[in-house]
This record gives sequence, structure tokens and C-alpha cells, in this order.
Amino acid sequence: MPSKSSRKKGKYSPQSKKKKSRSSRPAAVVAQPVAEESQKPVEPASVSAAPAEAPAQTIRPAAVQYPFVAAELRTIGILASIMIVILVVLALFLA
Repeated sequence: MPSKSSRKKGKYSPQSKKKKSRSSRPAAVVAQPVAEESQKPVEPASVSAAPAEAPAQTIRPAAVQYPFVAAELRTIGILASIMIVILVVLALFLA
């Protein structure tokens, strides 16, 4: 098709005049005034070292409890055994 141009912006239709005019305007930059801080001399921070005799404290994680694990394992075991019994019966019946 020689009458059609091979160069297009994309597969979407061009924007309307309203949308074009909005996107072509640069956004206004608003400078906010900087708050002035009073000049005070900075005092050196006092660093206190822990005594060498004190042992380092170890943090123990809180014990996590799972109250429903036993009941869920029991349910899973019952369902698994029922499925195995059904498979055995089907294997003997269909063979």
C-alpha cells in the first residue's frame, strides 16, 4: 500500500486537541521557603563503654506455639489412610 505512510507514532489514535494542550504545558515549579535554623555549637556526644566484665546479653526468640498442628496431622492421616484403602479396593476389584 504505497499511499499509506509507514511511519506512525503507535497503534493508538492521535490525542485530541484538549489532551495535547494539557500535556504540552510545563508544570509550574513552586519553591518553598527554607526555614532558618539558629546556629548553635554542637557538643560532642559522650560515649560510655560497657564494662568488660559484663557478659553480652543473648536475645532468645519467643517460643512459637502451634495449637492445631496435632489435630490437623490426625485429619491428614485419616484422609490419607481412607484414600489408600479405596485405591487398594479398586486395584483388587478392577484387576
